[in-house]
Amino acid sequence: MSYMNDLYGRPLRNIRISVTDICNLRCYYCHNEGQSSNSKVMTPEEIERVLELARKLGITGVKFTGGEPLLRKDILDIVRRGRTHMKDVSMTTNGAFPTSMPKKLNEAGLNRINISLDSFDRGNFKSITGEDKLEVVVAFINSAIEAGLFPVKINIVALSESRVEDLMATVEQVWKLGAIPQLIELVDLGDNGHSDLSRVEEAVSARAVSVRERAMHRRKIYSVEDSLGDLKEVELVRPMHNTEFCGNCSRIRVMSSGYLKPCLMHNQGLVDILTPMREGASFDELLDHFRSAVNNRYPYWRN
Repeated sequence: MSYMNDLYGRPLRNIRISVTDICNLRCYYCHNEGQSSNSKVMTPEEIERVLELARKLGITGVKFTGGEPLLRKDILDIVRRGRTHMKDVSMTTNGAFPTSMPKKLNEAGLNRINISLDSFDRGNFKSITGEDKLEVVVAFINSAIEAGLFPVKINIVALSESRVEDLMATVEQVWKLGAIPQLIELVDLGDNGHSDLSRVEEAVSARAVSVRERAMHRRKIYSVEDSLGDLKEVELVRPMHNTEFCGNCSRIRVMSSGYLKPCLMHNQGLVDILTPMREGASFDELLDHFRSAVNNRYPYWRN
């Protein structure tokens, strides 16, 4: 596969598309993919056109995000269109939806899913999300596993007040469900603080039997013995002050407003792809806009 490289030699392998900026939960730490509220919404046809452009440049994977993507009544259509052009179709959701949805998503072409769940304590869950829906999310996770979505990853954000012991207890609960825990460093976009994941990684690495790296961001995946002595995996995502993470980023983003966004951490180099699309720009003209956005990418955390 021939990928387009940015000016720093990083190949573009996947695209992350925010299909809406609204959500049914109110997680107080949410960065909303680094976007502000807007009135624009891309249609399924426009999202598919973006994917056609991405595929032309060698991108083979798409992740649909929000806001909360499952609030879109046409989300199954969007997933089907994604499957037409991408080898890997995934989604990030809060999982506060009926248990019938994972099977429908899988049948539409979704092959894996990330579900946010920061705590199995009902009070903590409500405090973080603003809603008392822990049982709904756990049921959704079980349904996602039963539907054949693989892997089912659980996003656990390490908040500034999170104790390592509590985070590891959450990891154990995720293992028991049969999903893969992903501990995520809280992203600081200026108004939600930052929680260094070093203390958590020290605890995980001390228990680890082995460690490997993903190509994406050089993320570390630790193999750790669970409470029953079985080997299980936990992935760590450390985007803050991390030159390795940025130096190995192979993703470009699309905001729900139709702007190509080179990096989560800032709004420099945004390229409007939706307006020229709606004004009748040709495929080659749209490709030029896409290439401009790729060339605007730079590693945010640099030496």
